[in-house]
Amino acid sequence: MLTAKQRQYLRGLAHALSPVVRVGKGGVSGGVLEETKQSLAAHELIKVRIEVEDAKERKEAAERLAASTDSQVAGMIGKTAILYRERDEKPTIKLP
Repeated sequence: MLTAKQRQYLRGLAHALSPVVRVGKGGVSGGVLEETKQSLAAHELIKVRIEVEDAKERKEAAERLAASTDSQVAGMIGKTAILYRERDEKPTIKLP
């Protein structure tokens, strides 16, 4: 579980990133899960654009995506979720 200080640090690192995964109105599908897993393995910290109008549904989709990919939600900004999963080998992000 991430602490508030760690989430703040990760949000700062993610500021310059662009979303690499997009979740459409169809929700979290198998293809989206696989793409998210690959992106997390490559980058550790990614932004996901969730194209759902309801804020509660966006949050649920982000949490479902994080749970399915063994990652954690570092933050939500509008329709963009920030996901973090530490690499098993040679992690590049050192949390405070």
